[in-house]
Amino acid sequence: MGQLKVAVVGAGYFAQLHHEAWMRMKRVELTGICDMNVQAAATSAQNHGVAAYSDLTKMLAESQPDLVDIVTPPASHLPLIRTCMENAVSVVCQKPFCQTPDEANEAIVLSRDANRFIAVHENFRFQPWYRKTRQLLDEKALGQVYQITFRLRPGDGQGADAYLARQPYFQKMPKFLVHETGVHWIDTFRYLFGNPTAVLADLRQLNPVIAGEDAGIVLFDLPNGVRGVLDGNRLADHAADNTRRTMGEMLIEGAEASLRLTGQGELSLRKHGRMNEVQVACDFVDSAFGGDCVFNLCAHVADHMLDGGELENEASDYLVVQATERAVYRSTEKRCWIDVASCQ
Repeated sequence: MGQLKVAVVGAGYFAQLHHEAWMRMKRVELTGICDMNVQAAATSAQNHGVAAYSDLTKMLAESQPDLVDIVTPPASHLPLIRTCMENAVSVVCQKPFCQTPDEANEAIVLSRDANRFIAVHENFRFQPWYRKTRQLLDEKALGQVYQITFRLRPGDGQGADAYLARQPYFQKMPKFLVHETGVHWIDTFRYLFGNPTAVLADLRQLNPVIAGEDAGIVLFDLPNGVRGVLDGNRLADHAADNTRRTMGEMLIEGAEASLRLTGQGELSLRKHGRMNEVQVACDFVDSAFGGDCVFNLCAHVADHMLDGGELENEASDYLVVQATERAVYRSTEKRCWIDVASCQ
């Protein structure tokens, strides 16, 4: 395949990042943008010089894409995936993936029957500081790893107007901190260390204007004896000129060295027993969200389709992330450790 034809369903706030990412790729042609909001679709399509649609079936028939990128809320995922699979078109689907385990499993069956893939758009693992971290772990630069800790501190959750300017639906989500945001680090932890086997969680709500939880601590049992800690608080912030760049700070502690990520996207390594930290080179596009992670993920999928490269986060593989999320909420309810396998 010499040129990849991509169409996008979604013209909201975050979908704009997807439109821009596909347009930047030399071997990709953006063929259409579809949204039930006709004006939003028309505006986005005009900005990129492509056709606008309000009906997916019509867009598939007229633009003939090889891949559809779904950037819409979970309630729409299964119907959109069904239409794509009926037309033998592969899919990238934004997280959270579908609404229920049954819907997610049905979507996977549809993709297998159509012999097409579904990749979940879980983009944080594609942030450059985590790709560099994985390289260092593969090189055994830290020795035996004891623990990874991430302090989620975006600082955008205070007051009655929390989230209203950018993503107002956040206020109405019954499950928020983990379902919408923390799931990024469930996937990132498993990218770095393997699938979690058990969790212990304590979640709580600090801002009364939102429906779901906005703070909490989750412990993860990870392979090879690694302990994971996600310490989340959306009301508190961290030291960064852009608190959405990394959303917080990371520390990985090992027998031979510790690795630290700052809110500026800077990685530094400190050898065991030493005082000084050495900065680790980690180049990224700072003007784009999360170090250009949306582009990086989209490019990864394009490479898979064009060149046959590995595909990360295929939907069937992603189910363990959703099972881990369910275990987190069950642990909070039961106030005890929960095995992830019991939630699959």
